Amino acid sequence: SGDAAIVKLIPSKPMCVETFTTFPPLGRFAVRDMRQTVAVGVIKAVEKKDDTAGKVTKSAAKAGKK
Repeated sequence: SGDAAIVKLIPSKPMCVETFTTFPPLGRFAVRDMRQTVAVGVIKAVEKKDDTAGKVTKSAAKAGKK
C-alpha cells in the first residue's frame, strides 16, 4: 500500500499491450493472485517480439495484403 517500483514483467503467453503514452486503454495492467489484486500500474516501455514467429491467422494474412 503506497509502494512504487519499476519492474520488468515477462508474460508466459502472448499478449496485446502498448505503452500508456501511446494508447492508454492498452497501457494499464493489474496483477492478481488468488482472486485478489496485488498490483496495478501503467506500461512505460514494450519490447516487441519478432512478427515473423508464430502462426498467422487467415484474417491477419488478408489484412496484410491490403
